[in-house]
Amino acid sequence: MKLKNKGLTDLWHERMAQKDKDLGSLEMAMNKEIDHYRSEIKVLQTKLTDFDALKNEKSKLEVELKNTEKEKNALKDENTSLKKDEQNRIRDHQKAIEATITLQSSLEKEKERLNDERVQQEKERLEALRETWANHEKDVENHIRLICKNNVITYIEQNDFPYAGRKPDNTIEILDQLIIFDAKSPANDDLKNFPKYIKSQTENLKKYTKHENVKNDIFLVIPSNTLQVIKDVIYNIGDYNVYIISKDALEPIILSLKKIEDYEFADKLSPEDRDNICRIIGKFAHTTKRKIQIEQFFASEFLDILQKSKTLLPTEILKSVIEFENAEKLNPPMEKRKKPILTKDLIDQTNQLKKEIELRNIPQIEAKITFKEDN
Repeated sequence: MKLKNKGLTDLWHERMAQKDKDLGSLEMAMNKEIDHYRSEIKVLQTKLTDFDALKNEKSKLEVELKNTEKEKNALKDENTSLKKDEQNRIRDHQKAIEATITLQSSLEKEKERLNDERVQQEKERLEALRETWANHEKDVENHIRLICKNNVITYIEQNDFPYAGRKPDNTIEILDQLIIFDAKSPANDDLKNFPKYIKSQTENLKKYTKHENVKNDIFLVIPSNTLQVIKDVIYNIGDYNVYIISKDALEPIILSLKKIEDYEFADKLSPEDRDNICRIIGKFAHTTKRKIQIEQFFASEFLDILQKSKTLLPTEILKSVIEFENAEKLNPPMEKRKKPILTKDLIDQTNQLKKEIELRNIPQIEAKITFKEDN
């Protein structure tokens, strides 16, 4: 019984030792497993920390993504708006180009029209000049005839000129003296050679002055619009003098010459009377040339203004100006053969103008022209 119990005890101890050994092994295994789990926990804790960081990073990225989406949408809207604006700009630009092309075409047509108009105006001007010069000889003749008729002066018909050879255009007789007025005009619209032509004509007049009763003062009457190219208006050709005058100077010169009839003989004129006659003729000649010079100056200025108005005025205004211009008409007084132009009427009209100038407070221009008195 004791052996049996001892055996059981030994067996129990053996089993207990085995259990202890197994428990030790199990404990060691459990410790290793615990250590392993602790390591896993540490790894998991590290991963959890990393996960939190990733989560935070994800949150940030989500916020940035939303902002990026918003920015993208804003840029998309802006791009759409810019595209629309660009299309509008391209359309407006195209319209502007088309308008410019239309305007350029219109300007080219207007330029061609103006050029054609200028060419036509120049052509009409030249034709008017040619017509004026072509009619100059007859116009001068009619004017001299009218002066002679109004002032009882003898006009010698061309066929009645008493000497053989070429007859002068116009001859008047004052105190048994024949005074010659020859009309001269340019052959064409080129006035460069006109002064040479006039000079050559002055040298061909000796055929008239060789006769006793032909006055040695001969007058060449030229168109007023050619005076600007004539530098010398008096030619002293030895035995006779030639005066270059315009049609406007005919009446004062002829009336001054007629004054000689107030004396029985020309050689009885006193030096003072001779000087007075010369002074009057000189003053008429100077005044006539000065008047023509001023008119030419203003004609040039008016032409310049007309040219500038065509280029500087807006097209619509220019069209209205042309319409008003075409509607206007000037009717200057007509010259009638049987109606003399009385000096008294001209003086009365001048005085009336002076009164109107005074009433309107328009400053007058004083002509400070004086003539030297001979001692």
